[in-house]
Formats: sequence, structure tokens, C-alpha cells
Amino acid sequence: MLKNLAKGMIEMENYKVPSDIEIAQQAKMKPVSEIAKEWGIEEDELELYGKYKAKVNPKIFERLKDKPDGKLILVTAITPTSAGEGKSTTTVGLGQALNKIGKKTVIALREPSLGPVFGVKGGAAGGGYAQVVPMEDINLHFTGDMHAVTTANNLLSAAIDNHFNQGNALNIDSRQVVWKRVMDMNDRALREVVVGLGGKANGFLRQDGFMITVASEIMAILCLSNDLMDLKDRFGRMVVAYDYDGKPVTCADLKVHGAMAMLMKDAIKPNLVQTLENTPALIHGGPFANIAHGCNSIMATRLGLKLGEYLITEAGFGADLGAEKFFDIKCRYGGLKPSAVVIVATIRALKMHGGVIKAELGKENLEALDKGFANLEKQVENVRKFGLPVMVAVNKFVSDTNAEIDLLVKKCKVYGVDVSLNEVWAKGGEGGIHMAETLVKLVESSASDFKYLYDLEMPIDRKIETIVKEIYGGDGVVFSAKAQKEMKKLEEIGLAGLPICMAKTQYSLSDDPGLLGTPKGFKVNVKEVRVSAGAGFIVCLTGDIMVMPGLPKVPAAEKIDIDEKGTITGLF
Repeated sequence: MLKNLAKGMIEMENYKVPSDIEIAQQAKMKPVSEIAKEWGIEEDELELYGKYKAKVNPKIFERLKDKPDGKLILVTAITPTSAGEGKSTTTVGLGQALNKIGKKTVIALREPSLGPVFGVKGGAAGGGYAQVVPMEDINLHFTGDMHAVTTANNLLSAAIDNHFNQGNALNIDSRQVVWKRVMDMNDRALREVVVGLGGKANGFLRQDGFMITVASEIMAILCLSNDLMDLKDRFGRMVVAYDYDGKPVTCADLKVHGAMAMLMKDAIKPNLVQTLENTPALIHGGPFANIAHGCNSIMATRLGLKLGEYLITEAGFGADLGAEKFFDIKCRYGGLKPSAVVIVATIRALKMHGGVIKAELGKENLEALDKGFANLEKQVENVRKFGLPVMVAVNKFVSDTNAEIDLLVKKCKVYGVDVSLNEVWAKGGEGGIHMAETLVKLVESSASDFKYLYDLEMPIDRKIETIVKEIYGGDGVVFSAKAQKEMKKLEEIGLAGLPICMAKTQYSLSDDPGLLGTPKGFKVNVKEVRVSAGAGFIVCLTGDIMVMPGLPKVPAAEKIDIDEKGTITGLF
């Protein structure tokens, strides 16, 4: 069947698929109220944002609390490359395909940030005929969640500076304020700023900085909270600074966590939209996959599990970053137990891991593919360490040759992992039927024995070393003097028993973005250790993680336009 499918894909070579936005604008969407009704959401549980977007009121959880959960499927990937893997497209296409074969399926995704939309990366709504719609709205202001996160974050920033101006009763050390301002746009000029200029009337003079909104701890908390009160409690626990005695100062000490939660009262409700084939999609929250855990909200995931037989979701970057954090952070706090994992790969990306430069990826290269397969093999091994069944989903490109396809399929079979080629980008759900059938067979024939990688009671350094050795394949960890001091401090203030959130490059299993494939004999350098006490994890910085991106020489914004009829162009 795989050979027949591959033959059909080769025949697609001369078929030109319209741009993503052209496809999205031609979509035959159903009113979101109709989608909700079909999937068991009652009218008074739906809060409409126009005709095609809605929020789902959390009171639905009380009504559905006794309903059995569906199967939780995580979509992750090999180590990302500039050749592209198509994780979001596969997630959407797989959900559509499962519905086509009669498996009631819901999709849960992250919300896109405006920064990448106008920068270089683009949006996060899938692609081709495997998209969520209305694509323009989802990639722009959507239902205002990003703005709520921005406002809540900056209310806290304002409260900190006002506290200095009003006498500093909490004895905050201005040199140890760790809370940053945010905005949802790429603006490198704001990475480091000085606030309070202009004299005493304008506040206390100090150095500050901006991050992009999705890097805010507010966003991480939104995605890890069980309800509004849990969110408020987590806000209160956030460490925003340290006093002159080195003791942490929290948001609750500044007494604004209630007001911040009020600003988030609507943002905490999951957003409901649909795919091009009217499969329901819950798009909610979007934390950075480096500085945070890179997954959509627990609330949206739980809701999808109650609504469908299958819930398909994704985690940021490759399995070494996204999947590990999904399991060790999100699943811990959400009480979630995955049934299976899909690892996305492309022949192009595997050849790049095998040493081929991007300009040469269109040429057949079996030797490079054979060498690059080691990266896929390692990510499969990583998932299996969590006790989960796993399969490989390969996005087909027109440049992939029959010999390359045959080699990849053969190597997967020899390694003992199921593999499916798919063309959901070009054909939507129809192009993913074999992938869906393979997944269902895997879930029904293989029991999940899900387990975490490490115990929370382990010392911080041992938890980090476990991740580096078991998941990255490294020889160990080198801690800077600063990191050692910070770990000791976290132990002293009782915050050592939290899960670890590794902040490292997504482009390598190591902390060196230039080491592709499956590097060996390396050690990971931990420069700094921070705590996100509200979100509930310890962040370990292993390199220069960009929390406020900049615009490229030719930003995507230059190609985006709107005409007198309101038609948007240039948005992918």
C-alpha cells in the first residue's frame, strides 16, 4: 500500500497548489455554532466572536466530568531544519483523516504570535489543504487572548515601578527585578531599555527590557492552569524580584494578582474554530517552546478529550524539546496520559541532517538520507523512553525520489517503527487516510505504559543531567558558577522540587545549533537557572535564547496588504 501511495504522490509533481491564504479564503466554513452543536457543545456554553469563532465556557467541564476521555495523541518531530517538517500541517491533516475513517476527532493547537506573522517565520495555522480557519483571524488578533496576556503582564510591570516610586515598602532591590515588560511584536530595539527617565515625576530610574508576549510567564500559566482560580493562585506565586536580603518578592506581595486574573477572565476560555474540512479545532494559548513548555492549554486539551474519540495535539520543535516538556511538564500538571505519539519527518530534512546543504536537497542522495536517519531514530528512542507507542509520519515533497522513499520505509521497518507517507498538504484529509489507519491500528494493538523521565524529588542538577544524557544523548552537563549559585538558592527557598524546562537551541540535540544529525561526545553548558514559580517549572538556559526576536531585512509585513473590499493578500 505504501508503494501505491508513493506512486500517487509522484504523480502530483505537476499539480500546483494555491497559496495558503487563497485556499483559506475559498473555504466553505460552517457557522461555529453548528460545529459546536454537532460535537455536543450546548448553546449556553458557547460565546460567539462573530460567525466563525467562539469561546467555550468552562462550565462545560462540570457537565462532561463523568464522560470518558478520548485517546490523546501527540504530534512531534525530528530536530527542526530550514528544510521544514510540517508538524502543524500533519496535526491538522491527521485530524481530518481520522474523521474521514469514522473516528470522531478533535484538534488542539497553539495560538500564533503576531511577531512571527510580520517577521519571517509565518503563522501557525497549518498549510495547503490541512489548515484551520478563519486563517486570517487566527493569525492576527483572533479573540484577543494575546492582548489580555500582554496587558496582565504589563499591569504587573507598572505595579513594580509604582512600588519603587511610592517608597519601596517591600525593600525590592532594583538590580534584582526579574520581571520584564512584553509586547506581541518583533522589536529588537526594546530588548534592553531604561525606564523612569525624565525626572522624579516619571518614576524610579532603572534598567528594564521587553520580551515578546508568548515568552511571558503569564502565557505559560494560562496554558498550565486548570481553571480561573488556579490561574489566580499561580499569578500570586510568580517571583518578580528579590529584596536586599535575597528573599523572593512575589506578585501576591504587590497585591495585583487578582486584578491580573480579572483581565484574563475571557482569555482562559478555550477558542473553538474549524479546519477546512469542518473538523473542530481548539486553539488556545501559545507559550515559547524554548523559554517555556511550548504546548497549547491544558483546558483545551481536556475539553477535546471529552468531545472526541481522539484528541490530536502538538508540541513545539523536535521531540527532544517539545515532547519531553509535554510529558514531564504538561502531562504532570494536567494529569494527562497519552495513548501514542506521531513523529513528523521529511526526506529533505533527514538529508540535511545527513550533511546536505539546502540548495542541494532536491537531488537524490541515499547516502545522506541513510546518515540523517539517525536523528529520526534517536527521537523515536526518546519517545519510547516514556513508555509510549510511536509511529513516523513522512510529509512527501515532489523532489523525493522512489529510491529515497523505499530506503526510508525500509529503514523504519528494520528499526521496528510503523511509517506512513502522507500528502495532507495537497489533498487534505484524503491524503492522510493511510496515516490515520496506521495510527488507529497502533493505538488499538499497543498499550501505553506512560511514565515520566525523572522524579521531582531528585536534585535540580540530577534532573538536568537525566534530560541531557537520556534525551539529548550528551555525556553530561557543565554548570557555570552562576547556575550553581542559583540552584542552591532555589533549594534554600523551597523551589527545587519543580520539573525542568530546558531552554536550548531547537536546531540540534546538543546546545550547539551547528551540530546536526545525532551528535556524540558533547556536554551541555548551563549558563543560568531561573524559576517560573507560577508556571511551576525551573528554566535552565543553555545558550542565547531570543525572547524578543527582531525583524529580518525584508519583513513579511512588507508583502501583506488589504484592499477596499477587505480582502487580505500576502498573509502566507
